[in-house]
Amino acid sequence: MDILLTNDDGVFAPGIIALATRLTEGGHRCFVVAPDRERSSIGHAITLNRPLRLWMLDRSPYPERCSVRACDGTPSDCVVLAVEEVLPKPDILLSGINCGPNLGDDLTYSGTVSAAMEGLILGISSIAVSLNCEEADPRRHYETAAAVVLTLLSHIETTPLPKDVLLNVNVPNRPLASIRGIRVTRKGIRQYEEKITRRTDPEGRTLFSMAGRVADQLDEGSDVWAVAHGYVSVTPIHMDMTHYPSLEALQKGDLENINLR
Repeated sequence: MDILLTNDDGVFAPGIIALATRLTEGGHRCFVVAPDRERSSIGHAITLNRPLRLWMLDRSPYPERCSVRACDGTPSDCVVLAVEEVLPKPDILLSGINCGPNLGDDLTYSGTVSAAMEGLILGISSIAVSLNCEEADPRRHYETAAAVVLTLLSHIETTPLPKDVLLNVNVPNRPLASIRGIRVTRKGIRQYEEKITRRTDPEGRTLFSMAGRVADQLDEGSDVWAVAHGYVSVTPIHMDMTHYPSLEALQKGDLENINLR
């Protein structure tokens, strides 16, 4: 496959390097276009207020057979530029491996998932991949997530993804041998308690930090449940956010008959 790789952790992040290395070893051709620095939690932003730069890396930690470029824009910018300037027709777009999960409602903030969404908008089969690691973890098993991606690619070659659907994949931070399997899941509910931390700077001004403590609803069949129980979570995501039952109810009501004058 000709594979387009991007992320939101930056072009030098260990996750994307591990993924490119494993894919190249598996015989795939990798074309990397990723942000020049971390762009986490930037969502689906694109840059309209300034020109963008795109350049080849002079020194690269990637395998020699990889084509690697950095961009000073967002993950979605990287995808658009890659398709316009680098690889017009990739067989698939892979976004990740993200350092940290993209579970439940977090996928709406995620630059990793948003890059895959941009690929979907451009008509490219896309997968977002995240490793469920935390800052305190002594080791991050990117090699496990990379092995999972290779397995998924083999499956997709015989069973293509449905049109207009991307896969949001979250992998437990474990050795591959201890992964319990794959579960196809729905988006779960991930909320944060004490999301705002208030403090005061040396000059007495009030500052606010966004963080919080994770409070998942561990409903069986959801992505947060699967990863918490040692399974790879594979969630099909699509861009059509229309709520069709409400559409039908509103059409049957009097809304369209309201006189606006």
